[in-house]
Amino acid sequence: MALSTPGMMGRSCPQSRGVAFSIDDGPLELSVSIGHPELIAAIAAEIAASGPISFARFMELALYHPQFGYYMRAPEQMAERIGWRGDFYTSSDVHPMLGQALAKQAEQIDRLLGHPDPFIVVEMGPGKGLLARHFLSACQRHFGSLFERLHYVLIERSPAMQVLQRENVARWLDQPNRLTWANDLANMALEGVNGLFLSNELIDSFPVHRIQVTANGIEELCVDYQRGRFVDCLRPLSSEALSDRVRQINTAWPEGYRTEINVHAVRWMRQVAQLIKRGVVLTIDYGHVAQDLYRPDRKGGTFLCYSRQSVNEEPFLRVGDQDMTAHVDFTSLALTGEESGLRTTGFTNQLSFLMGLGVEHMIEELEPDSPTFNAAIHLLRPQGMGTTFKVLVQHKGIVSPELDGLKYKPFFESALTAQSAA
Repeated sequence: MALSTPGMMGRSCPQSRGVAFSIDDGPLELSVSIGHPELIAAIAAEIAASGPISFARFMELALYHPQFGYYMRAPEQMAERIGWRGDFYTSSDVHPMLGQALAKQAEQIDRLLGHPDPFIVVEMGPGKGLLARHFLSACQRHFGSLFERLHYVLIERSPAMQVLQRENVARWLDQPNRLTWANDLANMALEGVNGLFLSNELIDSFPVHRIQVTANGIEELCVDYQRGRFVDCLRPLSSEALSDRVRQINTAWPEGYRTEINVHAVRWMRQVAQLIKRGVVLTIDYGHVAQDLYRPDRKGGTFLCYSRQSVNEEPFLRVGDQDMTAHVDFTSLALTGEESGLRTTGFTNQLSFLMGLGVEHMIEELEPDSPTFNAAIHLLRPQGMGTTFKVLVQHKGIVSPELDGLKYKPFFESALTAQSAA
């Protein structure tokens, strides 16, 4: 994006990230790689030239360095990293159900908008293109009128991921005005979009600032390079935007408390709100409302790394060779949307969202206890992906829409818009 958007890939851990995995408390083996040599050299050179960098900058380089970043490698490497056998998987790797449900929800939004031509779907962070494939297949099969007018835009900064996406949507590539790609929202070549802005496991991949409460107040955890290794160091907060967000959270944290602040997500939400003319913004990810995410007893934050179907809290190991993530603050997204012209339609979890869109009828068509059936159930598990993943829905240019995906809302709306954990 114009605002230096973090990478456009969503994700979840091999056992449903943040749900069924436990962190290995044992000492890390000395044989564990410090990471990609050229990437380490590039980051170390930047630190040598300008001094310690913010953790957000370190994470940006580790994941999205143009040549050596985790998400910027060759297509075959990315194909191995994302999926059941990779470092993590997304909901679309599990079963087509999510794409099918989103197509049904899009058809309802299309009716509410009066069937615009074109109806534009902008998917931000399309991963390998599986969600796009499932969505397009369902529209073509069940919603012919919508499909005839459908223009699908994939926002992806990684050339390697674009290759995988084109492979997964190959059957529609020769259809005029069906699919286009852009490396950021600013280059989308569309203004005043009528339709749906969609992201699935995108925000968790945005680089985050890390802060810590010390005897001097709230300071920022930055990254230095000393004696051949990356180390933490404390500095004053690096930007006014970061300071503003800390003030907005406005909670009493004990000394030693650490957490993450996602300034990029706020900027991204403002840009989405500016680009949409009439329609819906639908954000799916794992995370919390602010009063849960920033509770005083959540003293270690939510930052985690994923590699080879294991999880750790060591960002300075396997640099460029492991995924990094932090849980999403849905309160900041909702409040920023409200400030930028969006209205909050509702907030639910993945289980309730899919139930509202008739997931039980989709499951009835599957053979009980078959691999496909079990995979579908995996998306709905109450103690897994079904409740860990949340769905924030916002709208613009529609008067109080009642969407099927929001029939069941297990949260009080006041919880979503509360500013703090105090």
